[in-house]
Amino acid sequence: MPHITTDANEIADAIIAQVGKTIVLGLPLGLGKAPHIANALFVRAAADPSIKLTIFTALTLEKPRYKNALERRFLEPVIERLFGDWPELAYAKALRTGTLPPNIEVNEFFFLAGRWLGVPRAQQSYIAANYTHATRYLVERGVNVIAQLVAKRGDRYSLSGNTDITLDLFKARDEGRAQFLVTAQVNSELPFMHGEADLPAGDFDFILDSPSTDFSLFAPPHEPIGDAEYAIGLHTAPLVPDGGTLQIGIGKDGDAVAQALILRHRDNDIFRKALAALDPNASGHLERFETGLHGLSEMLVSAFLQLIQSGVIKREVEGALLNAGFFLGPKSFYSALREMPEAQREKIRMRAISFTNQLYGDEDTKRRQRPGARFINSTMMVTLLGAAISDGLEDGRVVSGVGGQYDFFAQAFALPDARAILTLNATRGHGSRATSNVRWSYGHQTIPRHLRDIVVSEYGVANLRGCTDAQVIAALLNIADSRFQDELLRQAKDAGKIAKSHEIAPQYRNNTPERIKRALQPFREHLPAFPFGCDFDETERRLMPALERLQNASASPLELVRLALRGFVGGEEAALARMQLDRPRSLQDRIYKLLLRAALRE
Repeated sequence: MPHITTDANEIADAIIAQVGKTIVLGLPLGLGKAPHIANALFVRAAADPSIKLTIFTALTLEKPRYKNALERRFLEPVIERLFGDWPELAYAKALRTGTLPPNIEVNEFFFLAGRWLGVPRAQQSYIAANYTHATRYLVERGVNVIAQLVAKRGDRYSLSGNTDITLDLFKARDEGRAQFLVTAQVNSELPFMHGEADLPAGDFDFILDSPSTDFSLFAPPHEPIGDAEYAIGLHTAPLVPDGGTLQIGIGKDGDAVAQALILRHRDNDIFRKALAALDPNASGHLERFETGLHGLSEMLVSAFLQLIQSGVIKREVEGALLNAGFFLGPKSFYSALREMPEAQREKIRMRAISFTNQLYGDEDTKRRQRPGARFINSTMMVTLLGAAISDGLEDGRVVSGVGGQYDFFAQAFALPDARAILTLNATRGHGSRATSNVRWSYGHQTIPRHLRDIVVSEYGVANLRGCTDAQVIAALLNIADSRFQDELLRQAKDAGKIAKSHEIAPQYRNNTPERIKRALQPFREHLPAFPFGCDFDETERRLMPALERLQNASASPLELVRLALRGFVGGEEAALARMQLDRPRSLQDRIYKLLLRAALRE
């Protein structure tokens, strides 16, 4: 039986006593880290240079940070409300501030997107790894401690939202390939998930269970979905066959795809009209879901619960509606899982990542269970030859990580009727600062061009599998933003990769944000900014696009002057009060007030 204590320091001392001063600590991805145990070990190592502490993890969570005084006014109350007593990880703070001791190393194989670009030591310690290979690397590095957050029910403990690598490590231990201590920290808000996640107390060596170390779960809010994301979702929905298998990733694109699938099922006439407004020649799977989908996803995102509730996901496999490796989401998502009827929650199975992300191991069964699989993930950029850039920049800096993206491409090509779909916003930035996310070439790639499959932008679908290079270029030009099509076409012609006579057809020459906005305007009621709940009040929802408007305008001093002049007309008192600008105390406050008032009107 495990040693149960209320003191994380006691566990840290026991770990050192049993494994020695060389500690290889495996912390689960994202939500599943046991923060008080990890922090206690960090304090020990920071105070004793003879201790060598290596932390192997992914997706280190941090509270949001603001870039300027205006962002601070908006975010401080939100951070307190959503992340209040969530404990910061000591190693993350030291890594970010450059104070990480030399005897402590932090290796991550997936970053919180964009958060570690400016931290050289984090970039230098990054390990490029497919999700399915992370367990192997942990075993090879000699992992000797795991520190996992768990849910408790009676004398049972659930790995809950992080079965992903932990279950695979347990298998390695059972097979004699690894030996480690398993430590756990109980959290009262963590949903108790059943199936393989449900373990007896005897599977743990030490358990931290105390009200004093309980805390609110890390709960990133839903982001508002805009026109581009909804257009992507509507174009993607007809690619998903009834009776198929669905993977979707985190973020606005994934939420938009889920809402489009729900619209296709619940209000099929509106779905068809909205899709036709974007593309009069759209075709594919347009019918309602009679058999329904089965969920198979490395990440259980909150949108999956809505897909189940709406009847889109209803195809059961061995009693399960959905299999997933880990979860992370807003507060409403955690409470929905906790409060769900037991019989329904048992149909959501948390599994090892080796189950969700690969076919190896009982391959015949997996193949039978995954008909019509659609693996939908987002990407940052694509080249005109079909390579995808999803995790890093061409100077070598890592934005996020490969994660499971390659794993799903491997499955898509191994299964006879599966497809890998990458969603892509055609541009980034606004106005004069807009750039194309369709590039002629790029000095880094996540998915090579020989695995190109389907790319969906707000302007349509490019079906690339089995196509010639010239056909791929033509298809991607058709879904690129029209502001950049001519230059992209010129580069392809100069390289001799497409015929000199090639012209982009007239129906693809109006790929503009304005056209997308006009097309979706009549369907706004069915395409809300927050289809799956919102953690922001009405005033905050009004402030969010206004602050984005100011951010976009900041590149142009003349535009800022124009906004400031418009701000002299009164009004918007509630929003100004929320930002503590209703009674400005300084010249900077007065300028902020003028700019924000004008941006709110726009």
